[in-house]
Amino acid sequence: MIMDKQEDLQKLLGDSTSLLTGKKMTAAWQRLMDALAANPDVWVGLASEAQQKQMHIANGLKDKQTAVMPKKGDRRFGNEQWQDNPFFSFLMQNYLVGGETLLAVIEQADISPEDKKLLRFAAGQYVDAVAPTNFPMTNPEIMAEAAQSGGKNFADGMQNFMEDMQNGSVANTDKSAFELGNNIAITAGSVVMQNNLMQIIEYAPQSKQIYARPLLIVPPCINKYYILDLQKQNSFVAHAVAAGHRVFLISWINASVQQQSYNWDFYLREGVMTAIDTVRAISGQETINTLGFCIGGTLLASALAVLAHDKQTPAHSITLLAAMLDFSDPGDIGMFIDKEWTEAQEAKFSHGGLMDGSELMRGFSALRPNDLIWPYIINNYYRGKKPAAFDLLFWNADPVNLPGPMFAEYLRYTYLENRIAKKTAVFCDTPIDMAAVKIPVYAIACERDHIVPWRTAFASAKLLGGKKQFVLSAGGHIAGIVNPPAIKKGWHKTTTAATLAGDADKWNNAATSHNGSWWDHWLAWLGKNNGSKKVAAPKKQGNVRYAAIEPAPGSYVCASRPEVDGSTVQD
Repeated sequence: MIMDKQEDLQKLLGDSTSLLTGKKMTAAWQRLMDALAANPDVWVGLASEAQQKQMHIANGLKDKQTAVMPKKGDRRFGNEQWQDNPFFSFLMQNYLVGGETLLAVIEQADISPEDKKLLRFAAGQYVDAVAPTNFPMTNPEIMAEAAQSGGKNFADGMQNFMEDMQNGSVANTDKSAFELGNNIAITAGSVVMQNNLMQIIEYAPQSKQIYARPLLIVPPCINKYYILDLQKQNSFVAHAVAAGHRVFLISWINASVQQQSYNWDFYLREGVMTAIDTVRAISGQETINTLGFCIGGTLLASALAVLAHDKQTPAHSITLLAAMLDFSDPGDIGMFIDKEWTEAQEAKFSHGGLMDGSELMRGFSALRPNDLIWPYIINNYYRGKKPAAFDLLFWNADPVNLPGPMFAEYLRYTYLENRIAKKTAVFCDTPIDMAAVKIPVYAIACERDHIVPWRTAFASAKLLGGKKQFVLSAGGHIAGIVNPPAIKKGWHKTTTAATLAGDADKWNNAATSHNGSWWDHWLAWLGKNNGSKKVAAPKKQGNVRYAAIEPAPGSYVCASRPEVDGSTVQD
């Protein structure tokens, strides 16, 4: 049984939840205990209330009108047995009451807001982990399948578990269903430039006339670029190309021993700035449109701020997709990053090394365990099934290593010290001020983003000096961005204001909601702000100086991730 292999399961999950047992969290729990000891009425009252609820549950199991029900959107208890079977209904309702009580104790205790935030996260992780759905004997679907198959689901689950142990992670998609360049990352184009940090892809036009001023996309360097070019029906890149834009995109290398000494400034100079110069040279345009996603947006805006300090304005516009420049409230990720941990990373990578991409992947998954961890443990190991093919999760399970020095500097410059917003950042030996970037801004944020909270994205956009179009999208960090118009899902909110006065909630109250994707709204904005006429599309990608090297998606994104042993890499 999988439950007998908890140590092996913990290896699969990695140390991404180490915050829960670290010094910072231990101290917060102790302060909570001290606060409850000083004022026992808080927990005594809540415990008494919980006990009354439990008695009510026991006495009213047949009364669905008064049952304690999961919150809307909680898919764990979808099976009808959780409501119809007295045993499972009792388990579910008591579990929900227990979780609510634990969180209520934290909320009502006389402790600091920072401690409450930490403990709220830790308690949520614990409550999620002990859900009755996560254990075979208390999950009606698992028990029904065991009875029907004679226990074959557990035997198959053990086989899946051993395969995942060999691969080093919990499988959440059928990786064999996708092949880069075949049925994912398939938009036609060519690699027109490469160095030891990136390849630049120019996509083939799909129309006879295109905008003269090109678009450069800077994707996050902690993931592979093809989140923006999945399949034909949900490719952001293909959508932009079809609208007549000449699209270039950075494909970051999966860091190996050759990149282990690269720092933040190197990514600015040899990455973003080099890409800007390359696209200008190929297109023959003095200025280009630019777009950055997540940390790609942070890098892009930082590079433009360095150039603005030197009176250079190579970008005509900037689009930020779920990107942070102000890290004053970075959400749950910020709880993992404190002075002690940052200094430990700096010491670890003081002489180079690599941040293991698989650890980053597990860390992000730990922020949403009920979506990205527990469903797959249940499906793979207890039900004995293989995960379905899903392009977003295939991408999510395709991690990228980062140079250790770059990673450590990123932590200090942004999450720990918030230098960009405080105007204390010095990049490439240049003090930067985002207000000096005086070009049109399109900033999109996502309502349920757990990586870049939407109010933080709003505050980040305010730092830039140009006229602004801020948009709020339904969905999370990925689903809110990768939302093609054809599927007609979600909504987005806009205002007509060119400035972002006031706070985010004031903006939200004044915004107008529209059904569906924001993609076409962005295309209309980009067309309006492009400032260039359409010209005949080039017959081939690149030019004499930057000739095509290989077809898209290119070799960098297709290369296997070098395995990292500690802070070193094995090629």
